[in-house]
Amino acid sequence: MPSEMDPLDFVDADYQSARKQSTATGAGGVQRPPSREELDAQVTDVQAELARLRQEQEALEREKAALEETRRRQNEWKQGREEMVHNLTRGIGLLEEMEFNARQEAEQLNKTITGLRDALNKVQAISEESWTKDNYQVEITKALTTLENARMEWNSARLKHPRLSAPAEAAQSTPAAAAPQPFASAAELARMDFFDLCRIGFALTWPVALAAAGILLALIIRK
Repeated sequence: MPSEMDPLDFVDADYQSARKQSTATGAGGVQRPPSREELDAQVTDVQAELARLRQEQEALEREKAALEETRRRQNEWKQGREEMVHNLTRGIGLLEEMEFNARQEAEQLNKTITGLRDALNKVQAISEESWTKDNYQVEITKALTTLENARMEWNSARLKHPRLSAPAEAAQSTPAAAAPQPFASAAELARMDFFDLCRIGFALTWPVALAAAGILLALIIRK
């Protein structure tokens, strides 16, 4: 009776081994290069990513510029506020002091004007025609007293306001002597002829020549 056959007897071991190697080579071997369409798609993806990153960078730069501008304006506001508060406070103080001094000066001027006007009216009110032989001594004494009071009022006003003495001092002051001008400028000398230059030279040197002649004459006489 024939023996029972094993199915593995009909399998070619060499064929199966070659098939496995071919399958392994197709699955894990060297891959094929990408096609042009795949490269174009990759380039498009990279460009899109770069554009997105560039937009994000521009947005961040705009935000940074806005923050810096806000910080600059805030610093400008703080510094400007401190500066103007200081300047305005100082200016108000100075002007108030000037106003106070001006008000005092105006009041003093008003008092001085009133005093001078009163003294002027009293001096002008003196009438010599009303003096008689009997009241002459009394009236002249009153007149001199009024005149002395007016003089005291005037001197007091001059001390308080030096400008009242300025015209008198200006009238008494003598003008300073003018500085001597040169005999002739270079341009004037250039326009002169030979004879004019000779006359000028003689006018300048004749004292020296005269002194030299006197010395020479004295030496001759001594010999």
